[in-house]
Amino acid sequence: MGENLRKITIEVPPELLAKAQLATGSGVTQTVRAGLQFLAASHAYEGLLRLRGKVRFIRTAAELRHDR
Repeated sequence: MGENLRKITIEVPPELLAKAQLATGSGVTQTVRAGLQFLAASHAYEGLLRLRGKVRFIRTAAELRHDR
């Protein structure tokens, strides 16, 4: 593994963990990681939504499509 990892101890209701593991199809560690990643992504998405309508783009959508 060698990454900067932090070992934690958490207490979760068994039913919640079972449902989350069923959803991910993974073990406990991967399920907790997936949940944390989802929470972080949700927070970032909310930040982007707050910018909606406040950012001006120099190029039009048509120009961006043509640039592909």
